[in-house]
Amino acid sequence: MRGERGFALVITLIVTALLVALLVEFINETYVDTSHSHNFVAAQQAGVLAESGATVGRGLLQLELGSSLPGLSHPGYSSLLDTWAQPIHREDESGSLTVTIEEESGKLNLNNVLFSGSNNNYPFRTVARTMFQKLKLADFDTLTDSTVDWVSRFDLQPQPAGAKSPYYNMLKPPYDVKGATLQTVEELGLVKGFTGDTVARLKPFVTVYQGVQSEPVTTININTAPPELLASVPGMSDDLVSRILEYRKTKPIKALADIEGLKSPPPSLLAMVNFCGKVYRIHSEGRVGDSKSVVEVVVRVSGAASQVLYWREY
Repeated sequence: MRGERGFALVITLIVTALLVALLVEFINETYVDTSHSHNFVAAQQAGVLAESGATVGRGLLQLELGSSLPGLSHPGYSSLLDTWAQPIHREDESGSLTVTIEEESGKLNLNNVLFSGSNNNYPFRTVARTMFQKLKLADFDTLTDSTVDWVSRFDLQPQPAGAKSPYYNMLKPPYDVKGATLQTVEELGLVKGFTGDTVARLKPFVTVYQGVQSEPVTTININTAPPELLASVPGMSDDLVSRILEYRKTKPIKALADIEGLKSPPPSLLAMVNFCGKVYRIHSEGRVGDSKSVVEVVVRVSGAASQVLYWREY
């Protein structure tokens, strides 16, 4: 009898232990499910915030540069003093939103390397090579020639330091040279000589977004271009770059004649620069709790409308 009682006690203890274990597991799963549910909701809210920020950015660009209101005309220039160039940050108990806008027109369009110019001298190719060198990027000749070979659809022979399909076919995995314009800056990672670090280093200075059909070659807005790019443009001395940077601290440049010493700028310089951007990149980041969502959109502003050229969410 005593043995039966002892056995029953053991069974009771085992059952109790199992019940406790099941209860702990149930509580844990309930907590995890609830946590996942809260995280999902927070992620959705962060996504909505980010999308709203992108919409706000587009509206701001259209308002300031697109003549979207009656009685307002396009200013004829865009600069880092404009409202769109100032970051937007809003935060309350529900979350935070940060929107920044940068002008793609103030960067070097790498697809322009095929433009031969009036004297067949490929001026933008020269700018690219000079800027790669000023940024102290290794093998700047390789970077320049490989970019030309990647986007060119007609030249069968590679540039001296470039590469065509036979080079890429030997890689693992193999692929062909594109033979068409770059669609994103990240695509450079496929091109000979461009490492991940190189692409990241170049992002503030280069773009790939072409102009409209009536303006296939995109020039560089000297109101927003970084100094390293300005210094790479033919006809731009270090002294001239310094004067441009100093001038645009307080007011936008509306013509090269605004800068002392440039009353009669060389035609080569006039052909490569402008004073107003048309393509902009909006970076909108929404945060709710520990969840973050980012929307990155590139738009071309034209009149009272804006055309989306690129949209990415992550």
